[in-house]
Amino acid sequence: MVDLSPDRLPVAVIGAGPVGLAAAAHLAERNVPFVVVEAGDAAASAVQAWSHIQLFSPWEFNTDPAARRLLAAAGWDEPDASGLPTGGELVKQYLQPLAELPALAAHIRYGTAVTAISRLGIDRLRTADRESAPFAVRLADGEELLARAVIDASGTWRQPNHVGANGLPAHGEQDAAAWINHGLPDVFGADRDQHAGRHTVVVGAGHSAANTLLALAELADTVPDTTITWAIRGADPAGSFGGGSDDELPARGAIGSGLKMLVESGRVTLAANFRTHAVRVLGSDPARDQVELVSRGPDGTEQTLTADRIVAATGFRPDYRIADELRLELDPIMSAPRALAPLIDPNQHSCGTVTPHGYRELAHPEPGYFAVGMKSYGRAPTFLMLTGYEQVRSIAAALAGDMEAARSVELQLPETGVCSVTAGGEALALRLGLTKDQHEQLLHVTAKHLGTSATASDAVLSAATELGIDHTAALQLAAYAADMFDAPGASGC
Repeated sequence: MVDLSPDRLPVAVIGAGPVGLAAAAHLAERNVPFVVVEAGDAAASAVQAWSHIQLFSPWEFNTDPAARRLLAAAGWDEPDASGLPTGGELVKQYLQPLAELPALAAHIRYGTAVTAISRLGIDRLRTADRESAPFAVRLADGEELLARAVIDASGTWRQPNHVGANGLPAHGEQDAAAWINHGLPDVFGADRDQHAGRHTVVVGAGHSAANTLLALAELADTVPDTTITWAIRGADPAGSFGGGSDDELPARGAIGSGLKMLVESGRVTLAANFRTHAVRVLGSDPARDQVELVSRGPDGTEQTLTADRIVAATGFRPDYRIADELRLELDPIMSAPRALAPLIDPNQHSCGTVTPHGYRELAHPEPGYFAVGMKSYGRAPTFLMLTGYEQVRSIAAALAGDMEAARSVELQLPETGVCSVTAGGEALALRLGLTKDQHEQLLHVTAKHLGTSATASDAVLSAATELGIDHTAALQLAAYAADMFDAPGASGC
């Protein structure tokens, strides 16, 4: 006979990514029984999919305090706090060692997909005895796990947004799926042949789009006939350029400032006011034939782009179908918990201005169910891992009965000056194959050319030519000295 006492049942954590593993670490520290179910065959399988991408936040903002304590006790060699890891380094140096700790490893089940969550013997309609009934977490093989609470850290990676401008798939988008990459293609690795010497259209205006555009520009420096078009729905790309050197995370600021310079210099062609209505394949072979994107404006005006490849950097959305039998209260716009939505609205907040929040803001009318991490943010793109770590710290404290700790605010998001501009620039220079001296020389010579150059981009390119530095690398590195670039039109804001 199964003991259904709440203190005997585990907390079910869905997903063994950064936030799911952090939840497990906090539960382990508090001696709260738990089980982690992960659909992939290893920890952080979604992060592995973008292992080639360098994060714009340094190590100090990518690790969870409870996880660090558990790892330190096992003799973990903590990375340099100011370094900028790639996704692969995040997994190898932090997430994989964390998942392998005895305190966690024995409680993680890989290759275990969740198909539905409900209450034992109770559907969504019934109220009587609801809070005392355990959760029934149904798995793909038919097994049902009983749990006292559910922390859903399953993320949004497997639910990308469509290319279509109105949130629906563009006409013909499904037929053109073989021509479309979602997220962050590995331009220098597995996906290189799809883009080298070909025309790629990047759709989207966020950091994923900027990362891909910068990578494609680097590829174009070495492979002739590699061309790039950036399609955005708005008329002005300024929002994608961000705050430049004023950004709280310099690497994030560099992405935007570097992209601005690529557009100014003509290395990336901008297609503004492009609202994808249809996608038409122009053949049957994605390796040889092209595809056409058709934009249709509100007045019926059409534009077309012909491409060899499409990168849909249009973000992701949560999938709550597994919780259909639970009583959730989601904001109708953000698809985030109603109390959280106004705190993360991207129209008003960036990553660093989100108000700290925990179990109260993440709660639903279904007691004991919490969506955390990227999934909790719905369609907002403002998520930082550090925010997710604070979410699960608060929830674990509440589940352990430590309400004072659950209600307290322990999150300190990056503020201006937190991350070293110099260290960020040097880290980016190293990734681009340049030395610290070359970085410093570039800034010095660029300043010399500003007085005779029409734009900041021209000054940077002149300096790069003089020093024999790759132009695309120079444009990215220049973002770290944006406050020096006071030539007309050079503002990164």
